[in-house]
Amino acid sequence: MVRLGTIAADSTRDCGQLGGMVIRETMLHATCVAVQGRGLLILGPSGSGKSALALDLMAVGADLVSDDQTCVQRRGDTLFARPPDTIAGQIEARGIGILHADNLPQAQLHCVIDLGQDEQMRLPPQRVHEILGIFVPLVLRPYRPQLYAAMRQMMLKGRCA
Repeated sequence: MVRLGTIAADSTRDCGQLGGMVIRETMLHATCVAVQGRGLLILGPSGSGKSALALDLMAVGADLVSDDQTCVQRRGDTLFARPPDTIAGQIEARGIGILHADNLPQAQLHCVIDLGQDEQMRLPPQRVHEILGIFVPLVLRPYRPQLYAAMRQMMLKGRCA
């Protein structure tokens, strides 16, 4: 497993306690969807296709959690993503505008894809990325016209190698 570092957060803070657990929270420039409840955090610079990938996944059954800004909370050893209240239920379709969308109030994070880093290997090693001290499986942007289909399958069934 290859570790690629930590995600740079816009801000991190302690949010109190829940059942004796300290809750930490950070705001990220990221989009999040859930495939059958399993959260996929989509990272990348502006214009890299975060919202487009989310819309592609939503077209095949994924649920929107948040677009452009995502609040990630650590509760114990688990990460949850949620939208900021001001943009919940909205997603940008470049060249069309801001669209209304049903959204989940939160999703447990299971994977991160970084559209700002290109994958060079045909069969890459399993990578992880750190968010609030927790390691999450990481995928770099592969060259695939049907990226949404591969990511949906990975979120549903995992990766063999």
